[in-house]
Amino acid sequence: MLDKSTKEQIQHAYSRFLVAKSLKPRYGQKLMIAEIARTLGTIALDAEGQRTSNGHICVVEAGTGTGKTVAYLLATLIIAKALDKRVVLATATVALQEQVVLKDLPELLHYSEMPFQYRLAKGRGRYLCLAKLDKIFSHADDDALFPVYEDEVSVISEQDIKLYTDMMSQLSKGEWDGDRDNWQDELEHSSWQRITTDHRQCTGRKCSHVRNCSFFKAREALDEADCIVANHDLVLADLALGGGAILPAPEDTIYIFDEGHHLPDKALSHFSSHTRYKSTIRWLGQSEGQWPSLVETVSHAEYFCQLAEPMEACLKAARTVLEANADLMSDITREVDRSQPTPRLRFEKGEAPKPMELLAQQLRDKFVELTDLLEKLYKELTYLIDDDAPSANKESLEDIYPVIGSWLARAEGNATLWSLYCDTQMDEEWPLARWITLLDFNDITDYEIVASPILASRALRKDLWSRCCGAVVTSATITALNSFDRFKYRAGTYDDSHYAVVPSPFRYTENASLVVPQEAVEANDPERHTVNMIELLPHIIDKNAGTLVLFASRKQMFDVNDGLPRDLQSIVTMQGVESKQAIIKQHKATIDSGQGSVIFGLASFAEGLDLPGDYCSHVIIAKIPFAVPDDPLEAALAEWVEAQGGNAFMQISVPDASTRLIQACGRLLRTESDNGTVTILDKRLITKRYGKSLLEALPPFRRELNKRVLSSSGN
Repeated sequence: MLDKSTKEQIQHAYSRFLVAKSLKPRYGQKLMIAEIARTLGTIALDAEGQRTSNGHICVVEAGTGTGKTVAYLLATLIIAKALDKRVVLATATVALQEQVVLKDLPELLHYSEMPFQYRLAKGRGRYLCLAKLDKIFSHADDDALFPVYEDEVSVISEQDIKLYTDMMSQLSKGEWDGDRDNWQDELEHSSWQRITTDHRQCTGRKCSHVRNCSFFKAREALDEADCIVANHDLVLADLALGGGAILPAPEDTIYIFDEGHHLPDKALSHFSSHTRYKSTIRWLGQSEGQWPSLVETVSHAEYFCQLAEPMEACLKAARTVLEANADLMSDITREVDRSQPTPRLRFEKGEAPKPMELLAQQLRDKFVELTDLLEKLYKELTYLIDDDAPSANKESLEDIYPVIGSWLARAEGNATLWSLYCDTQMDEEWPLARWITLLDFNDITDYEIVASPILASRALRKDLWSRCCGAVVTSATITALNSFDRFKYRAGTYDDSHYAVVPSPFRYTENASLVVPQEAVEANDPERHTVNMIELLPHIIDKNAGTLVLFASRKQMFDVNDGLPRDLQSIVTMQGVESKQAIIKQHKATIDSGQGSVIFGLASFAEGLDLPGDYCSHVIIAKIPFAVPDDPLEAALAEWVEAQGGNAFMQISVPDASTRLIQACGRLLRTESDNGTVTILDKRLITKRYGKSLLEALPPFRRELNKRVLSSSGN
């Protein structure tokens, strides 16, 4: 149990914070602190500091206005200190990461007088690589030498040269720290990719630029931090490297995952494997062609030269197999509907055709061999790059190291992908989804071949939950249909973990109403539903107020806008026409000027958008947000559930839709003083059996179901 001293520290820190900020304690916030303290306070460690107890994970759903950040930081930081562990706080979005680092943590530590150090952590890809920037200037005449990928822009424009010159100048003056997010202007992806790196291309502490390296300077600062603020992707990337590569080892860490409902989907993207067929052929051809130049450059490295012949042979052999079977991909995907937004072929039950399995077996063997050779070269280069090497040799080795590193990463990726296609018989317990996506680029069709687990639960349990000292997962939307089952199913948290829902401070019944118009239709007929929306929106939108209309389909959004009266069109701003930031800025300015403004948005506007007060007094949701039916992972999951004798619609589709619907409704009340209306233009909430479950899971708004919004004459 939580010891008395630690409990008193938490209570006193909370009291100091409230008094200093002139705040009253919030019931939900106090409850959340208690739930976290109760869970983490039961963690038992052995003499070596390793966890010996279970029940070390706390999953808390807490709505907007609870004060989640203060609650989880206050309890976790103090308990982690008592256990001699460190805290890694991971968010899903940059916006929340910045809010925590720039506002929440400084305020909490200052007003509560808690003596903790914190730092922001980012991956290598967010920092400038001085070695690459130096190479660009030193090889100005041959900047196309050793491109990492075949589609990398090899010709550096004058504009980019000016950009890199400015960067070098600001670095030398101490006016920039090499962090992409701190550069004064938006950077093009291609411009930035040339001057950043990853763990395979980075020579680490042996790099001649390490003393001035932005990434290593930031990483060294992490060593002194009690709390490290990262994001979900960085935590997952660190776990993929074995844990402790960038962040503290899981065994020495208590994790906090804010916006934790995103974690399973984020994890799936890390655990999936993919390759592009024709792109790989081009890469192998280019690599084979560059090999003589590489050998000549490092002719002093005897072992490197010994591998020249087998390396060239291996590159050629892999390319030959791919070229000889190029028509196979065309044959397999012949029936794919290319008119779809994302044309793809999903293999039912994950089972690929036999000819593809046979091809995969050949390619797996070739890429395993290639990976083995590249691994030997990579280790040899790592050994040769040291402080005792002659400077000329060291420079050439540093030029080649990232090239071999990038080749190794691609070879490993291909070896993994093709191994997952060698035998595609369905694994009843941990099935894989497999599909091919068609990609058209300059009239050339490439084939992106993908294999992915349909659930992240197994990997998260193995790499994260079983290893970490403790964890807190929180979000405003973790439950689905008032149950944590969906999250446990997807994230793999244990049954003996602690699950809690803390009440929101919002007065939903008094401040907001939920309306389903009597004239609404069932949204499963898209054309009829679009006509119905065009008819209803002019009657339910207040042209003098702030309104957010959320669509599930881009096509419907544009069709509805085109059908509206001109006076209403004139105050509508649509997602896709301008950037999200520009839309929000324009909307707020219009409301501030006393005029009405309407935002038409898609799924990305249904979560994380903060429009308090008059900026949004009406949220209109076009339809129940069921998943897009052609999503290969969702389709594979549904298929697997059905094969287990379950009901995929009720077990997967409806709970997922419930979560999305709650997120969309959450755009209305952002502060305790907000008020307004949520209108849902989908009669299925009333007419379908599952509609009752969806309604019961929503916040307790004042209900106005079957409300008439048109006059009897229809005007």
